[in-house]
Amino acid sequence: MVAFGGNALLRAGQKGSFAEQLENVERTCGQLRHLVERGYDLVIGHGNGPQVGNVMLQHEAGRKEFGLPAMPMDFCGAETQGSIAYLIETGLEKVLKEAGIQRHVVSVVTRVEVSADDPMFPNPTKFVGPYYQEAPQDGATYRPDPRGLGWRKVVASPRPVKINNIDIVEQLARQGHIVITVGGGGIPVVATAEGHRGVEAVIDKDLASALAAVTMKADEFYILTDVPKVFVNFHKPEERPLDVMTVAQAREYLAQGQFAEGSMAPKVRAGIAFVENGGKQCIITEAGALEDPSCGTRIIR
Repeated sequence: MVAFGGNALLRAGQKGSFAEQLENVERTCGQLRHLVERGYDLVIGHGNGPQVGNVMLQHEAGRKEFGLPAMPMDFCGAETQGSIAYLIETGLEKVLKEAGIQRHVVSVVTRVEVSADDPMFPNPTKFVGPYYQEAPQDGATYRPDPRGLGWRKVVASPRPVKINNIDIVEQLARQGHIVITVGGGGIPVVATAEGHRGVEAVIDKDLASALAAVTMKADEFYILTDVPKVFVNFHKPEERPLDVMTVAQAREYLAQGQFAEGSMAPKVRAGIAFVENGGKQCIITEAGALEDPSCGTRIIR
């Protein structure tokens, strides 16, 4: 079984038309086909950051123009999980049919549990949504954007602790169905006596996908990004691609600051989490390289 994380499925066309976004998804799904042809069972995660931002802008426009209530972050996450999964399911179904491959593609809108006591909640740092010239007085936390573009809402980015219904996702995958789940890191919820309650937060998509892969006992965990391999000294004269990293080497590179936060660093941490918790290897690469069985940078024990 192989699990996927990363944002490559929707990297292009994030603000384009439906047709443009679907075309981009189909290109990536065409690369995923190589793994299906090699007999892998697939579980697919994806990012949703730009799409959630677009939804929040739409809600803000509706509030200003028509007085419609803006929806909370967990609702926006659920909305984009469903719409993005629809694109992937549509694109992958087309690609598989053209290749004569008979597989069901199933989408699962997924809640991901976080701890109500997570230390990130008192110190939100994740910028989301539109820019404002003045911070709204609506009870949320706003901070000046580092680029000087105005005030933006900030929410917590708590660590995922449990994937809701992951046992059902695993059952479907082991039956040979391709499952799309944990989109955008999952809908953030906390456990209460009455059940799960949504919270204003953003979960790291790669960590959530890694947790899903560990829980399902996946053999391999692929993280798709914009580069074919992980590099040290990236964009410097001594730049060097890495074919293999042990967990110890990966930790050392992180300590050296070799990987940028908000870019490669969280992907490497997710790979470490997967391998340390029983996974055979994590492969970080771009979708276009998947045809080569030896592609990418591999994180191993």
